[in-house]
Amino acid sequence: MAKFFAQYAASGTVAAKSKMQDKRIIEVVGAIIKDGDRYLVGQRAAHKTQGGLWEFMGGKIEPGETPEQALARECREELDLEIENERIVESVVHEYPEKTIRLTLISCTPKPGSVPRAIEHQSIRWVTSEAMRGMDFAPADKELIQRLFA
Repeated sequence: MAKFFAQYAASGTVAAKSKMQDKRIIEVVGAIIKDGDRYLVGQRAAHKTQGGLWEFMGGKIEPGETPEQALARECREELDLEIENERIVESVVHEYPEKTIRLTLISCTPKPGSVPRAIEHQSIRWVTSEAMRGMDFAPADKELIQRLFA
């Protein structure tokens, strides 16, 4: 048995398995903000990672927050927008070269009288699901668009 384990360890499999188990997944939320048949999307600022790509607005879930709480906070910070009717729709784990994220999309609507404005994005836009499929989205968002709006 010891000989088997020594061969197994020498093959690098133990190290590879250990690395995968230690890899931290960053939990993030994204908002599917719906108004009729249109959805609000944002274009990432040029100076940020994946600058210029479109995304569902959102961000990291802070310690002690539920996904819904994180989304409400992120919408206030990024859009000056109050939301309601939050419902988790879908999630995906996506590995970028610099990090691995679990993006959880939450469907919501703007509270009456709350109007979004671009605070952290270079542009925001209301688009149909058809228009979304032709836009250049961040890879994790694109994967979810293909699942949800294909």
